[in-house]
Amino acid sequence: MIAALGPTNTGKTYLAFERMLGYGSGMIGFPLRLLARENYERAVTIKGSRQVALITGEEKIVPPYAKYYFCTVESMPIDKSVAFLAVDEIQMCSDPERGHIFTDRLLHARGRQETMFMGAESIKPLIKKLVPEIKITSRRRFSTLTYSGPRNIVRLPPRTAVVGFAAADVYEIAELICRQRGGAAIVMGALSPRTRNAQVNLFQNGDVDYLVATDAIGMGLNMDVDHVAFSSVSKFDGTVRRDLRSDELGQISGRAGRHMRDGTFGVTGDAQDLSPEIVEAIESHAFMPLKFLFWRNPFLDYSDIDTLLSTLGRAPNQRGLVKVQEPDDERFLKDMLNDPKIMASAKGEDVVRLLWEVCQVPNYKKSLGGDHVRLLSEIYNNLRKYSCLPVDWVADQVSRLDLIDGDVETLVSRIAGIRLWTYVAHRNDWLEDVTYWQERTREVEDKLSDALHRGLTQRFVDQRTATLMKRLKDKDKLFANVKDNGEVLVEGHFVGNLIGFRFLADTAESSAGGKAVRMAALKALGREVARRAHKFLNDPDKTISISDEGKVEWRGDCVAQLVKGVTPLKPRIVMKSSELLEQPAYQQVENRLNNWLETYIGSVLKPLLKIQEVSLEGAARGIAFQLIEGLGVLSKRTVKKQIRLLTENDYSTFRHNGIKMGRNEIFIPALLKPKRAAFTALLWAVFRELDKIPSPPMPGRVSIPISSGLPATFYHVAGFRRIGPVLMRVDILERLSGQIRRRGSEGAFAVDAELLNLAGCTRAEMDGILNVLGYPGKLKDGQTLYKKSPNKLHRKKQYGGVQKALTDPINEGSPFAKLKDLMAS
Repeated sequence: MIAALGPTNTGKTYLAFERMLGYGSGMIGFPLRLLARENYERAVTIKGSRQVALITGEEKIVPPYAKYYFCTVESMPIDKSVAFLAVDEIQMCSDPERGHIFTDRLLHARGRQETMFMGAESIKPLIKKLVPEIKITSRRRFSTLTYSGPRNIVRLPPRTAVVGFAAADVYEIAELICRQRGGAAIVMGALSPRTRNAQVNLFQNGDVDYLVATDAIGMGLNMDVDHVAFSSVSKFDGTVRRDLRSDELGQISGRAGRHMRDGTFGVTGDAQDLSPEIVEAIESHAFMPLKFLFWRNPFLDYSDIDTLLSTLGRAPNQRGLVKVQEPDDERFLKDMLNDPKIMASAKGEDVVRLLWEVCQVPNYKKSLGGDHVRLLSEIYNNLRKYSCLPVDWVADQVSRLDLIDGDVETLVSRIAGIRLWTYVAHRNDWLEDVTYWQERTREVEDKLSDALHRGLTQRFVDQRTATLMKRLKDKDKLFANVKDNGEVLVEGHFVGNLIGFRFLADTAESSAGGKAVRMAALKALGREVARRAHKFLNDPDKTISISDEGKVEWRGDCVAQLVKGVTPLKPRIVMKSSELLEQPAYQQVENRLNNWLETYIGSVLKPLLKIQEVSLEGAARGIAFQLIEGLGVLSKRTVKKQIRLLTENDYSTFRHNGIKMGRNEIFIPALLKPKRAAFTALLWAVFRELDKIPSPPMPGRVSIPISSGLPATFYHVAGFRRIGPVLMRVDILERLSGQIRRRGSEGAFAVDAELLNLAGCTRAEMDGILNVLGYPGKLKDGQTLYKKSPNKLHRKKQYGGVQKALTDPINEGSPFAKLKDLMAS
């Protein structure tokens, strides 16, 4: 009989596994169903499925000629004779809930040839006292465990396990890590083995670098954890909230550093720093020895209820053992006996035994308020009445749980519910078709487990970030695909858009996600951007354009922006920054854009620019200069002195070069076409560095209603002049004024469709236009007639008001404002 004692990562379980397979038969009891299943699968690969059995409360795989048994401690068939028998984590004898079962195995479970108990050094004195004949071997940890102090959660290193002691805490921490680090796997006792294994695989495979767990991580989960961080150092143990003992902290910390790789542990979040004494105890694995083990009388008498309760309450007769304080099954029994009908029915040894066996059904939901006891009462009453549970009733209970919708908490609750029925299905005498119900409950549990894994992954793992980070970490070649619409997929994940030569990353929920997206794009898109640059340099000019907002676009993608230059006709181009476009390609693209812009301006504004080449003298030259500065539109009021000095030859030269001398404006009709008008207005806005460039007039519109904030000067450059309630294109205003003068020369006239169509305005707007032009309307015989006003002062006042409206307000801090003040004084 051997006790292999020592801290975590000493190879105790591996030693027992190897020794058992060296015998003709054997049995190992584990503290968790997960561990029993894991080692069962290992043994199957070595010995074959015909020789290996698995027995837990929820699974029984027992071939006819099985030799090696892997069990949970509660499910060990200790009446079966085997050559080798072992119990893992024997220090669990001190657990308030399950300790009495481990103590029973310590005192009574034996192999014919060898018995081994594996656990922590803290149980050593009590094992010596209770089992004097045992041989104790101490095993040293393969790696070093070191305290690294407190750290912020978002600054924890990769391959960290963060430990919380409540599901709500675990979820909160996992959501924070998901936002900041891209994701975390979840391990809790409430997860089924299938879900827990799937979550652990996320961590082991490197899909995520962080694990958030309850203290369920403390036993049997051998993972590549480098650091363990406690988010709390106290927990609610079912009765009170208490600080964790140093040996409990040590058991969990021991998950860091596996085999020969050293590990670290520390605290995070709101957890208080560990005291030097606790740190020393964990680092040296020197914990206070256990003072007692929990015990319960294993020899129960089912003669009647009173006798059963009496034998359950019997005190131990050995020092070092303490009677367990009302574990779950005893509490369930007492609660059920509060029902007078159950109390009255519990007569005879078989019925009392049945009642006690029903009380063994675990409360996987940890439900309060008597729900579990009510269900146990139904199970007991059905078994006592029918010998087997009614098929329809069980089917209804199971079908209620066979739903995979709902959030994580709902799925966890359903898994706990189906685990109860899986346990019931493995009681061979409680159901008629045991095999069917074992398969049915297993099927439901697997479906719920898979759904829970998906739910946990969707909630706490940014799959895109996880994939990209893993590939970047492995230095694998990333596969990128750019769709026709510019969407960029890296390894099948949407990461952003390639607009021209710039990569715009998709908004990531985590800083790690944003970093992963940028790094993946830089790594995967370099060749694509170089290809685009080559294509751009060889594309025809027609593939480049300028938007109404001054964006220079190539094949619909913005690649540069117009900004203020030395004059409105010489703006500069500033390329959109691109981390992916490297020299010399960047300079080549920029040169191509500048050359294109010069050509484009020369083409679109040719009617304006050719005036610079015309040989003009005196007043004509001054007017032409101001017309170019005004981008093709010039109010005659501003140059009336120069106009008086023009000769017939000057007028002829202007007409020959496309310059029209209108009644109120000097303009170039060719520049009033929508494309050219919009472009000249854009150049004016860019030169004045407007924060928001106004929208140009819609093509086909010849007048625009005045509204508050409408930039009159912007529209004047585009060839529109304010007249009354509207802005009207200057050439249309010339034609309209001519028609009105002709009609007015014949007397009063009415507005008709011809005038309205020409002006492109409403009847009410036309009324305002005519009034400004000096043709006030009067109602006569139900019709409004317009006649030229004889009052020249009225016309002059109206006309002057219009001219002032064409000029934008003077900036109070400008030199023009100062000049105005001086002239006024």
